[in-house]
Amino acid sequence: MAANHFNSHLGLALAYLIFLISIPKSLSVLQPQPAPPSVWDILPKFGLPSGLLPSTVTDYVLHDDGRFIVMLDSPCYIQFEYLVYYEKTITGKLGYGSITDLEGIQVQRFFLWFDVNEIKVDLPPSDSIYFQVGFINKKLDVDQFKTIHSCRDEVTGSCKYSSESLLQEGF
Repeated sequence: MAANHFNSHLGLALAYLIFLISIPKSLSVLQPQPAPPSVWDILPKFGLPSGLLPSTVTDYVLHDDGRFIVMLDSPCYIQFEYLVYYEKTITGKLGYGSITDLEGIQVQRFFLWFDVNEIKVDLPPSDSIYFQVGFINKKLDVDQFKTIHSCRDEVTGSCKYSSESLLQEGF
């Protein structure tokens, strides 16, 4: 009889111990989790400038294999050395120093729009960034992509570069 009484107390003690051990785990669920890094925090971790994407990013998904989806508030334009158009959804594959299989970004050249297929930087880093547009690889100064830019929602206003300067530079 004493053995049964001892076993029931031992069972209660074990149940109580398991309960106490599980409390910190259940309480940690109630604590706020740190916010995930922003897309602008992630780009430099891959050796890329944070200003490649506009300030209107609302969400993103980055898969373990580097594939990503970036969602913007709405399609928009940013004037860099060239006028760049961002679709509402941008996809591609992020690797160290590069974005490949890129869709959703276009650049204007000679009043025509061209898809940007790939973006790369030199490794080790230099002052240059490279944009693959079809079979053309264009080298630009990376400094213009180091800060995050605001968008405009339509092509209006004066452009920084004249059509004459565009013709002289070539793409």
